[in-house]
Amino acid sequence: MGSKAASLERAAEPKRTAMLTAVMRHLEAKAIDEALDLFSVLMATRLISTAKRATDKERLSTLPPLEKASRTLARAAKALFEELELVEAHGTDLDAAALWRAVEEVAPRAAVMSAAVLVVSLVPEDEDSAAVAMRAALATRYNTVRPFLSLLGESKALDAATGGKRVLAAVKRLPALARRRVKDKPLLPREVDDKLVPAAWRKAVYANAELPPGAVDRDAYVVCVLEQLHRALQRRDVFASPSHRWSDPRARLLDGTEWEAVREDVLAGLSLDMPVEEHLAALVTALDAAWKQMAERLETAAQDTKVTIEVPPGGRAKLNVSKLGALGEPKSLTWLRGRVEKMLPKIDLPELLFEVHGWTGFLDAFVHLGDGTTRMKDLTTSLVALLVSEACNIGMTPVINPAHEALHRFRLVHVDQFYLRADTIAGANAALIEAQGQVPIVRYWGDGLLASVDGLRFVVPVRTINAAPSPKYFGFKRGITWLNAVNDQVAGIGQMVVPGTPRDSLHILDALLNLDGGVKPEMVATDNASYSDIVFGIFRILGYNFSPRFKDLDDQRFWRASLPGVETGAYGPLEPLARNRVNLNKVIIHWPDMLRIAGSLVTNQVRAYDLLRMFGREGHPTPLGQAFAEYGRIAKTEHLLRVVDPVDHTYRRRMNRQLTVQESRHKLARDVCHGKRGTIHQAYRDGMEDQLGSLGLVLNAVVLWTTRYIDAAVARLRAEGHEVRDEDIARLSPLKHRNLNVLGRYSFTASTPAGGALRPLRNPDTVELDEDDEG
Repeated sequence: MGSKAASLERAAEPKRTAMLTAVMRHLEAKAIDEALDLFSVLMATRLISTAKRATDKERLSTLPPLEKASRTLARAAKALFEELELVEAHGTDLDAAALWRAVEEVAPRAAVMSAAVLVVSLVPEDEDSAAVAMRAALATRYNTVRPFLSLLGESKALDAATGGKRVLAAVKRLPALARRRVKDKPLLPREVDDKLVPAAWRKAVYANAELPPGAVDRDAYVVCVLEQLHRALQRRDVFASPSHRWSDPRARLLDGTEWEAVREDVLAGLSLDMPVEEHLAALVTALDAAWKQMAERLETAAQDTKVTIEVPPGGRAKLNVSKLGALGEPKSLTWLRGRVEKMLPKIDLPELLFEVHGWTGFLDAFVHLGDGTTRMKDLTTSLVALLVSEACNIGMTPVINPAHEALHRFRLVHVDQFYLRADTIAGANAALIEAQGQVPIVRYWGDGLLASVDGLRFVVPVRTINAAPSPKYFGFKRGITWLNAVNDQVAGIGQMVVPGTPRDSLHILDALLNLDGGVKPEMVATDNASYSDIVFGIFRILGYNFSPRFKDLDDQRFWRASLPGVETGAYGPLEPLARNRVNLNKVIIHWPDMLRIAGSLVTNQVRAYDLLRMFGREGHPTPLGQAFAEYGRIAKTEHLLRVVDPVDHTYRRRMNRQLTVQESRHKLARDVCHGKRGTIHQAYRDGMEDQLGSLGLVLNAVVLWTTRYIDAAVARLRAEGHEVRDEDIARLSPLKHRNLNVLGRYSFTASTPAGGALRPLRNPDTVELDEDDEG
């Protein structure tokens, strides 16, 4: 795809034909992906969201008269009930005239009757009136979908699993329905698939007062089928072939001889090479121990604990947990932070990148797409200019210099096309991650086994199907989420770009399974991530401790587990909380398939996003999804018990500290990516990934540079006889960047110290006039 036509023409047969065939197959899959992306965006934004907004607006407009009528009826009902109580107390006969007099003392009879009629008209009889009203509004959007019904229905690219065959069959009949003149020949119930019309759609499809009795509303039925198709595509019950993003995940799972060839190695690497009963026995024992420890600590803490259990009458037990207070900041830490910050040399971003390359050679990972070499003269200068251009979001114009061959526009465009891409960015990142872990001071921060994953949102003001709306983050525009993983050594170890603001938990695992470098993290913290028990199960079977920070901690369900032959005990004051039981039989039944899923994920045969969509089925999990959910409830409960521990807050504080690191890295990213007001103007997914990948690479370079100089500053302070405590070093951050200039001065002449030495540290006692001070 990146080669020139001339190189393809020079290729000998059969290589040339094979290459062209592969390219055409790839382009076909890409076209299908983009068509289905467009369909998904259309359904979500032009149909479903529009209809929902219209019905919500209509319902809001009825609230004032409904409230007024309801108040009138409430006063009348109260007067009526009081009169009936008097009649019941005295045992007298009902007197209709007396009842009406009591009501009319509150409001005139005509006003009460009028209020009753209004309430009946405004409050539908349907149980889920909002859903019914929304579908009625959705049915009016037929003209939006009519132009592409023939193309969609006649496409050979769509196929279906068992759960989607009925939907796909109905889609195939849509072209005929679109061509039909329903005014001349009304559509009859026997001509449509009644089982595809859910309760919320029945009124719109079968009860249109403008049609003859018994006729089906063609427009409503078509939009109903398209909504079912949209859902089926999301669950992959309907899929496409060829396709990269909308294909059938079942077809990509390891099976048969392919699975047997890697099974032993994969299961050994995941520590799953034991019988399922033995594996589950170990999990049950660990969960039982966690419950008992929590019960003991709760009794020991007694009145001093910040954890209480509330059991409302007839309801389930809830856990109330007080928030953790902020850790105090000793004077020694404040002094150390201020001292180190003043000692860091001031530097421009291009100089920093040259210097880091001098230490690590990370820019050598950028090789030519065609032959994998770097024969170009002064390539590092062109690469640094491009990285600054992309990361700072300023475009090429500020970094072009006609007097410097490496900074000609033609050269930069050529390097951008043939050197700057996802695999070379990942290779460069790997070099920086490895170097970060070797700086001595990093051992105070962590060993790389704790990571966090969170998304940074960017508005995309250009027309593109690779962005999606989210009023909370993007206002009236659309945007993307840059999902990135950061370890406790403050290195960005993985990243990916997703349209809009989808549920983070559906993509986190894909980011973790495709890391640029570093050790595999054992614990993964997330900030209020949308989650499910299935997510916990898949994370656990892959060897991760999924650790989300819950916004609704008091509403979480806790689970207990038991297995024949494994002794478990009572949990004292926690018994009301431990009423829910894990069904391990479902896990045992589906264990072989669960292992095959794990093997397919770690070998990158299938995306975790597709599997989670398929297993979850929008709140109605498949049997295999239920097995993962049961398995995940053990991990979820262990996580919750560690979070609410009344004595030891280490686990909770580790999570919070790592999430603070993530937030600080995002702030640095915003400051670096300052051009065009921080909006991304790339229309194509590849361009977005390259630009934000460059941003992630530059952030890692900044962090490594700052880490090495912090290490040198601490060593200098200790050599000068200052007492520097280890616990204070652990709270230093390489994400502070007041010494870094990213604005308006882009010189690409390397000025790195010779021999890999560091620049001289600044004297922290010297008074300097900064630009900020001048203002």
